[in-house]
Amino acid sequence: MIDFYSKVAEYKNLGKDLVVVTVTEKSGMGPADVGKKMAVLEDGSAFGTVGGGAIEFYARNKCKEVIERRESFTEKYCLYDREVHVDDGEVKLNMACGGHVTLFYEFVGPKNYVYIFGAGHCGAALARILRPLNFFVTIIDERDYVIDALDDSANIKVNKGFVQYIEENGIPDNRYIVVCTPSHQNDYNVLDKILELKMKPRYFGMLCSKKKVTDYFTRAVEKYGEDIDFSNFYSPIGLQTGGDSPEEVAISIASEILSVFYKKEDLSSHMRDTVKESQKYFKKR
Repeated sequence: MIDFYSKVAEYKNLGKDLVVVTVTEKSGMGPADVGKKMAVLEDGSAFGTVGGGAIEFYARNKCKEVIERRESFTEKYCLYDREVHVDDGEVKLNMACGGHVTLFYEFVGPKNYVYIFGAGHCGAALARILRPLNFFVTIIDERDYVIDALDDSANIKVNKGFVQYIEENGIPDNRYIVVCTPSHQNDYNVLDKILELKMKPRYFGMLCSKKKVTDYFTRAVEKYGEDIDFSNFYSPIGLQTGGDSPEEVAISIASEILSVFYKKEDLSSHMRDTVKESQKYFKKR
């Protein structure tokens, strides 16, 4: 017999998004008894049950929307295979049993996933800040002694080449990427790979000076053309909070990530807004 909650915790610790569907109300007939639960993963696999039949089939498909929205919500269902009155907000499902059922869709997962390329002072400090904020943090560095020195601030620590990691693992769309490797060339290689593979991060940024980002745009346009979409690229990275210690820089970057996550993008305090030469790239949509 599956220990339902242990299984949910196992997937959560692995950084797997899932939805727990719970029957919270029932009136009339139907297979969905109050308290029944089902968990559905991003790939559509599931364990547990909310009663089977059309309602379970519908709920499993609905979970795709829940994972995409990353929000929990309740939905009500009318279970009849004939014409009946359907209350406002109810979804009618073709089931012979009759009755009404309410399901609570609970999203279980982090706010989002952050990939930090570079586990030096700033990268390590950023991981320590983001993980308690319910971001799932993967930190990548090719230097084994740097990875070995990290504490448990990151969910996943990867000792591998920066570009090699992307080529072998990929990064799903709408994730957050921070590039702070120990060399300009490694930074550029990571950004180039993102552009080459036409990846679609929700946010990607590079820790650098104003001159460095201007130089990178010049190189990128020469290589990939004028139509690159840099609207989600933030460089110099972070908000203008002040301070240059690794911890202060990490707070600046984490603040910017939160501002993007919460869609507070009307702020005028992004460091990237200080580079006038780059505005034509940032404003592309």
